[in-house]
Amino acid sequence: MLRLLASGCARGLGAGGGARGLRSSRLGRGARPAAGLCDPGRSPSHQASDGPRNQPPSADVVARPVGVCSMMRLPVQASPEGLDAAFVGVPLDIGTSNRPGARFGPRRIREESVMLRIANPSTGALPFQSLMVADLGDVNVNLYNLQDSCRLIQEAYQKIIAAGCIPLTLGGDHTITYPILQAMAKKHGPVGLLHVDAHMDTADKALGEKLYHGTPFRRCVDEGLLDCKRVVQIGIRGSSMTLDPYRYSRSQGFRVVLAEDCWMKSLVPLMGEVRQQMGGKPMYISFDIDGLDPAYAPGTGTPEIAGLTPSQALEIIRGCQGLNVVGCDLVEVSPPYDPFGNTALLAANLLFEMLCVLPKVTTV
Repeated sequence: MLRLLASGCARGLGAGGGARGLRSSRLGRGARPAAGLCDPGRSPSHQASDGPRNQPPSADVVARPVGVCSMMRLPVQASPEGLDAAFVGVPLDIGTSNRPGARFGPRRIREESVMLRIANPSTGALPFQSLMVADLGDVNVNLYNLQDSCRLIQEAYQKIIAAGCIPLTLGGDHTITYPILQAMAKKHGPVGLLHVDAHMDTADKALGEKLYHGTPFRRCVDEGLLDCKRVVQIGIRGSSMTLDPYRYSRSQGFRVVLAEDCWMKSLVPLMGEVRQQMGGKPMYISFDIDGLDPAYAPGTGTPEIAGLTPSQALEIIRGCQGLNVVGCDLVEVSPPYDPFGNTALLAANLLFEMLCVLPKVTTV
């Protein structure tokens, strides 16, 4: 049955769904019907430059409810070999400080991604004509041990990055960005960071613990994982225990852009400045869904009022086009607090936008 589904998907690629006239393709030889990062299956034999590339099937040919629940209904494979980019789930939420549930984020984001298609008419990006992309499943985290989970995440991402594959991560709470950046630094050295969030996540510790979703970027600074002069935090807001909660970030050289400085305006000019600041060196995008106002994204663990809008989120991500983006994540989606799925739908779209700004993506 899975083989028949793959054949149906292959026939439907490139047809309809806002992408008529794009070149059709079949599923890559490395595609597997069900696998993940914890799967010991064989590595695919193809290289990213060989043969046709994976593409999501058109709903004109394969009905949206049909098939394995993968990101954008892409093939799921066990190995990053031969991939240019891959979606990766990290279903971890034991680093949360308020409402849990982000462990269910990757699954719900995948469910809502069924609405996504292969082309981005607004930007002209055709990612699936440029890159070999698949879903690598989930990192097999340890839900009873946060330190061990970070070790497992770092090890999984080292393999992905070593294979030349750019990871696009479905979180999971924001703790996961720390071990991901540990893996990034092993290949790229200190990276620039575009961080969209209501919170700076630079606390030192809470309840005596130095590792939770409020500390990842403090730990990254401690270990020299960030090029601090190329770190920008956008959307920061909310009440605080002090009148100057931004002191640590600014003392490290981070640029902190408060949410109120973004109200009622386009962020295109801001992103022009960010592009200059990032230059051509490697940079990472970390997008906490609570950077957006909870009117748009209620399904999250630590919501703060008066946040960014979805259109501003698009301006931020699209403003990274042409930069040397080496990885991305979308974190803190907690589906139990949004039973209608709108938060996960928004997250899925933002991940697609991140895919569209990766290096080597064709634009027309």
